[in-house]
Amino acid sequence: MILSDREIIEYISRGWLVTSGSDVFENNLVGSNSLDLRIGNKIIRLRNPREVLDPDKMDDLHKYYTVEEGEEFIVEPREHLLLTSLEYLRLPANIMGFVNLKSTYARLGLSIPPTIVNAGSEGELTIELVGGPFPIKIRRGSRIVQIVFVKLASPAENPYRGRYHNQRGPTLPKAKNKP
Repeated sequence: MILSDREIIEYISRGWLVTSGSDVFENNLVGSNSLDLRIGNKIIRLRNPREVLDPDKMDDLHKYYTVEEGEEFIVEPREHLLLTSLEYLRLPANIMGFVNLKSTYARLGLSIPPTIVNAGSEGELTIELVGGPFPIKIRRGSRIVQIVFVKLASPAENPYRGRYHNQRGPTLPKAKNKP
């Protein structure tokens, strides 16, 4: 069952779904069946050093990524960026989320891959954004994505507590199996 605006507001008010700050209501971030997420002031640009990256080691990630801080960023054509949400979320064991690009940004040619927020997740979200056919300016605080919350039929037996739990800011990948 997808949560409606009434349910999202109730879940936040009761502390069942936690978001950072009270400005969720002040800025009218709750839509009819979603919560808008704003982007923060840090991004990570994916580079192309023409060197093979081994996902099991990932020793020197700075060859592959550049972290930038600011109020505005230009998304170059077909460029891949990692953004962070301003909002810090804590989902209960019976709620998960689907993150979608807002339609205005999709109509500009931007895209994001399917992004799932697992039940029990906590932290600022890291979202991959892919550039379209022309450069686009994005700003800190822009409502680029939204999260649709889904109530599970029963609470997750093993709520998310993985490598990216409690993340702050855009987060680089972490190796699964460090040798």
